[in-house]
Amino acid sequence: QVQLVESGGGLVQPGGSLRLSCAASGSIFSINDMGWYRQAPGKQRELVARITSGGSTNYADSVKGRFTISRDNAKNTVYLQMNSLKPEDTAVYYCNADIIKLFRPGPTSYWGQGTQVTVSS
Repeated sequence: QVQLVESGGGLVQPGGSLRLSCAASGSIFSINDMGWYRQAPGKQRELVARITSGGSTNYADSVKGRFTISRDNAKNTVYLQMNSLKPEDTAVYYCNADIIKLFRPGPTSYWGQGTQVTVSS
């Protein structure tokens, strides 16, 4: 059993900051890419940022220069630092990880339950 548990969402004013965390737990051998996606009401889920096990990153154009993704491999945790937040960043944010489980060929893609981020005055 593998779980991804997100935390850190909430309500913030435009221009404010939030930090999301996502911790993976369970029968994990290793984790390849980790990432954050978001889904706004009436829209498709979209990539926000991804990071490889070696630390290479890529970002959606809409968040470049404002968001930073990082990870702590020892803790199986990925973070998303979000600065200069805009109302259009309002969405449910989902954590994703490509995980190789103990004693199983892999990897398999896992998703967190989602955390709401609302940017409003």
